[in-house]
Amino acid sequence: MQLKAYPLYGPKLSVATFPERPGRWETNALGTFLFSADAADKKTSAPCAIPCMRVALQRLDGDGEICEVWHGSGQPTQGRRGDLHYCHDDEVLFGVIALRERTDASHTEQISSTGAGTGTGKTPLQQAAESAYRQIFSLLDTMGYPHPLRIWNYIADINGHSFGLERYRQFNMGRQDAFLAHERKVVGNVPAACALGSAHGPLTIAFLAGRTAPLKIENPRQTSAYLYPQQYGPRSPTFSRASLAQLGDDRILFISGTASVVGHATLHPGDVVAQTRETMTNIRAVLAETNRRISQSGFDLPDLHYRVYVRHPADLEQIRTELTHCVGGTPRAIYLQADVCRSDLLLEIEAAAVLTLTSAHGLRD
Repeated sequence: MQLKAYPLYGPKLSVATFPERPGRWETNALGTFLFSADAADKKTSAPCAIPCMRVALQRLDGDGEICEVWHGSGQPTQGRRGDLHYCHDDEVLFGVIALRERTDASHTEQISSTGAGTGTGKTPLQQAAESAYRQIFSLLDTMGYPHPLRIWNYIADINGHSFGLERYRQFNMGRQDAFLAHERKVVGNVPAACALGSAHGPLTIAFLAGRTAPLKIENPRQTSAYLYPQQYGPRSPTFSRASLAQLGDDRILFISGTASVVGHATLHPGDVVAQTRETMTNIRAVLAETNRRISQSGFDLPDLHYRVYVRHPADLEQIRTELTHCVGGTPRAIYLQADVCRSDLLLEIEAAAVLTLTSAHGLRD
């Protein structure tokens, strides 16, 4: 299995040149990510109509737009089911879903701080999140890829408040409702994931799933997100700090969105350099825990490919300088403007890397 992805191996292309690529690159393509300030409004379809996740995030380190292409092995098969567009090979399935929030939800009621509300109403975002995840789990069970390896969530106005509750917390409630409805665990064996705030657009989710369960990794410096106290919302976020998938001869590490959080508390509010340093300390701790679990010193900071979400574009150079210092050289990274799930967090970093078992160490480039 060669999962060419994020941008582990797949091409990073401008939106303008993306449709003009030679046909051979798309042979094993499972899907794409399109990041652009107006991505949600773009009408151009990806070549071969493979799943394309369009997210309204501005690129900060280039021309303002970028595509990332994920590849599998063999000849992929694509399909649609409900609101989902998916593509799979023999080992993995990649899918995308985008749902707009219903504005005519007349039964939506005020949600109290306990999450019980004054009745049975659910907010439009909570309904959208639950519907999206119910469709995802139904597809994975039906297609025989029951194990989510990695999930990406993008939510408009993630720090905004409506119906008496922050929107990110509404999303967490809807997500967990779907987990419980499909009898999936909400503690322990949960997928790696992130949730970021986009400028506008529908709730947009991409996911990668496999036939074999990945190894879930937690960070000893942090409280597991699914065990957060109620001060962070009526329902805890449902994700692990990382997951390690075995696909053929490759071990693929997916590190969830990581920020300046130790225990369950935000550290260094207002100090973007210190937050970057603390975030990288957390990623280093995840790598150490991963290497301990596999009894091998296989993953290191320079091996990773980073996606860096920056709240304030003016902070870009300070973040990039500190990241370069932590990695010990120029990191393989893209930088995107996005809101982070806590209003006092100035950045979030996710990462991925591949360790090929047939070699001593490193990526297959």
